[in-house]
Amino acid sequence: MRKFGMLLFWALVAVVLPSAAFAADGGGASGAGLGAGLAIGLAGLGCGIGQGLTAGNTTAGIARNPGAAGAMFTNFILAMVLIESIAIYGFVISFMLQGKI
Repeated sequence: MRKFGMLLFWALVAVVLPSAAFAADGGGASGAGLGAGLAIGLAGLGCGIGQGLTAGNTTAGIARNPGAAGAMFTNFILAMVLIESIAIYGFVISFMLQGKI
């Protein structure tokens, strides 16, 4: 785990350091492109994990108690809609940041 943390740290340094070198230009927002990529990437990652956990737990619950499938399915659809709205918010934020480039 420590090696992965160091790798992640140096990868971040390699991405951020070149943009800091050109920061004295005075033209545009230098970190907007990175922010746009992170916004959509992290939103997609989090929503993918959330949807996977929701679908897996709902499937396991229906397998254990098939009589409650109707109530579980309604809650499942509602949860999926709310999770997907987070991905849409990340998408909108990335477009807003991309407009500042």
